[in-house]
Amino acid sequence: MKLFKFLVLGIIFGIVLTKAEVISWFRIQEMFRFQAFHMYGVIGSAVALGALFLFLAKKFSWKNTEGNVMILADKDKGIVRYLAGGTLFGMGWALTGACPGPIYILIGHGLLSFVVVFLSALLGVYLYGLFREKLPH
Repeated sequence: MKLFKFLVLGIIFGIVLTKAEVISWFRIQEMFRFQAFHMYGVIGSAVALGALFLFLAKKFSWKNTEGNVMILADKDKGIVRYLAGGTLFGMGWALTGACPGPIYILIGHGLLSFVVVFLSALLGVYLYGLFREKLPH
């Protein structure tokens, strides 16, 4: 029953992303071609809300689902890994037309070609796990 609320939240999240046209390949291409503000507005809103919630979580010592106070790590000073990771993420996003979250939604919408994208993402996670100790962190 505990996981049921996360299933419901995931379904609501999928509906919101669909209605906001965030999963639209055309919207994503507009963003990467700097032809429309739509996706930048959505991403900017998400960043602002994330920053607000992190601030509130630190200030009021919010608890996680297990009832433990959330411990938020200090910011890392290195920028190279973020630039490299962001570049790889952006390239994958531009090539497939989907970031990781909406892949499930797109498969649910019947776009079965995204099963290949999903399996490729799983392979990437698996390979990261294999080579994690050898990668710069």
